[in-house]
Amino acid sequence: MPFVLTILGSSSAAPTSERNPSAQVLNTGKHLFLLDCAEGTQMQLRKMRLKMSSIERVFITHLHGDHFFGLIGLMTTWHLLGRKDVLHIYSVPELKEALDVMMKVSRTTLNYQVEYHFIEPELHSLIFEDKFIEVYTLPLNHRMPTCGYLFKEKPKSLNLNKSAILKLALPYPLLQDLKNGKDITLPDGKIISNTSLTLPPSKQLSYAYCTDTSYFEPLVKYITGIDVLFHEATFMESEVKLAAEKLHSTASEAAQIAKLAGVKQLIIGHFSSRYKELDPLLLEATEVFSNTVLAKDGFVFKF
Repeated sequence: MPFVLTILGSSSAAPTSERNPSAQVLNTGKHLFLLDCAEGTQMQLRKMRLKMSSIERVFITHLHGDHFFGLIGLMTTWHLLGRKDVLHIYSVPELKEALDVMMKVSRTTLNYQVEYHFIEPELHSLIFEDKFIEVYTLPLNHRMPTCGYLFKEKPKSLNLNKSAILKLALPYPLLQDLKNGKDITLPDGKIISNTSLTLPPSKQLSYAYCTDTSYFEPLVKYITGIDVLFHEATFMESEVKLAAEKLHSTASEAAQIAKLAGVKQLIIGHFSSRYKELDPLLLEATEVFSNTVLAKDGFVFKF
């Protein structure tokens, strides 16, 4: 199955009439992950008809308000809707402190369990894995401890050549051996090579979510060759000095990172509210890296 990325918010610190602050949902086929949770996220989830109850893990990049101020409201809504499943939150420890205070002053005791997974933003670390996927932190350069997240599928089993297998009427246990790369032995002792009965596995998918950061070349080695990179593009190159001061990136800087990393596609977002039209940012990026697209609220990408 493809990855499906839904953009819930594409603005930077201040929302606009058309753009909410940062939030995305990544559907890997096995998991529904929430990436950041700005103010207005739960309304966007409803507008996009995404099943909120299926979100099991939330990944927060850093503790500027435009990346987590919507989380307390969403957690409370889950409580009111009777959530029972464990919620996993990945962030720095200070997020738990902030949420605990808000739960205390609002006299809220959640009816579901929350498990916090504290990260070290300055490290490239494996923070979650199962038999399908791995999630890593990506060190970024911003005004407070900040990281991106890299989602990578694990190697997949071989695909079966159904037409070849049907001719042999093979029993089910042997099919699993084939998927695992083994040759098989028929009852008469004849050995059939794995390659004659299988096809190459589906490609492993990968996605990196990188917001907020200045131009930061050390990121490149961690995202080389991935399928899709989301990289913030808060400013245009005309504001490069301001971008450097605020430790944000320009559209052309985001494109340069994509080019150096050799990614297949770049999505830019986290746009300053000063920009009413986004096409100039797209043009600036595509001059450096041609396969660039805009993140706009409500956009859905399949890859």
